Amino acid sequence: MKPRPHILPIIILSQFACTSVWFAGNSVVDELAIRTGFGTELIGYILSSVQFGFIVGTLTFALLMIADRFSPSRVFLICALLAASCNLVLLAGNISKTLLLTARFGTGFFLAGIYPVGMKIAADYYEKGLGKALGFLVGALVFGKAFPYLIKSIEIGSSFERVIQTTSLFTVIGGLLLWALVPNGPFRKPSARLDLKSGPKLFRIRGFKKAAFGYFGHMWELYAFWGFMPFALQAFNSIGGHHISVSFWATVIIALGGVSCILGGLMSLRHGSKKVAVVALTVSGMLCLVSPLLFQFPPYLFLLAFGLWGMTVAADSPQFSSLVASAVPRELKGTALTLVNCLGFAISILSIELLSFLTHRIDSTFLFVILAIGPILGLLSIHKKPMNNYK
Repeated sequence: MKPRPHILPIIILSQFACTSVWFAGNSVVDELAIRTGFGTELIGYILSSVQFGFIVGTLTFALLMIADRFSPSRVFLICALLAASCNLVLLAGNISKTLLLTARFGTGFFLAGIYPVGMKIAADYYEKGLGKALGFLVGALVFGKAFPYLIKSIEIGSSFERVIQTTSLFTVIGGLLLWALVPNGPFRKPSARLDLKSGPKLFRIRGFKKAAFGYFGHMWELYAFWGFMPFALQAFNSIGGHHISVSFWATVIIALGGVSCILGGLMSLRHGSKKVAVVALTVSGMLCLVSPLLFQFPPYLFLLAFGLWGMTVAADSPQFSSLVASAVPRELKGTALTLVNCLGFAISILSIELLSFLTHRIDSTFLFVILAIGPILGLLSIHKKPMNNYK
């Protein structure tokens, strides 16, 4: 049964709109630092708060099997409304450090009902060509994360208030669109009962285990790269006396990851999800290792290299998710995707906090070399043994 033509575009549009709140705090970090009295460490604190909230949210959703027991579209809507509400808290006058980090934690918690649940909805509609569908979906996620930087780069009115208001409004609209226009998919098989042991049981499935560990290596690199990429752009300006626009190029580099997710999804139809994931993870890992050299490049080569990095660092994400979903029974797809997201984002906090700790302790040009650990371990996991569940 072929899904109706509007289904995938609505899921993509809703995913884009609702994930725009993810980096809303990071895009206005300078203004928030002034309001709260934080220093440069606020970059790591804000992003880690969202990640930690997402981890707690995904763990809660996975243990309670929310996406497999209840209507995914309804879960998506409720979480979109609550995530937008938490995001609006940033507009509070004289916001305290505690309230700021709590609001970002809440945003991350409810994003657990948006990102993995959106992938679950796609899996309920597309058993064939899931890698392509998730490529478009994760591409929308990446565009959503770049969107706050784009809003901020438009110099009209108060950029701080405009970013928060616009991303919150988009999140509400995205939740309503998906709930109204995307019913439960034809391949959805709801779980009849709660099984708290379902998560650990998944790691007994060879294909799931290897896809999950590949994804974990990818996650060590991805969010730390995104979170500290504006820092890298600022460092490049400082080292070479250049004047590239940090907000604009942060938008471009993150958005290129969305393009590569879509291209990777299309390529997976011909080459398979595993091959696409391996190539992307290999290239991004190599860029981590040579990153100190990039800061000596002229601006156009530096931006070209970071643009390529922005593409490859994200391109493998939907393919690992496709491999995860394809390796497990239908009634556990939502739980599997949510659990893998939970553990992957827990790993991302470690790399984010490590880079935050090292920011003023090592030469800034060597900061990103540490991220190579993830791609290396991810590739070792993928190539350890044949992966029977993979194409």
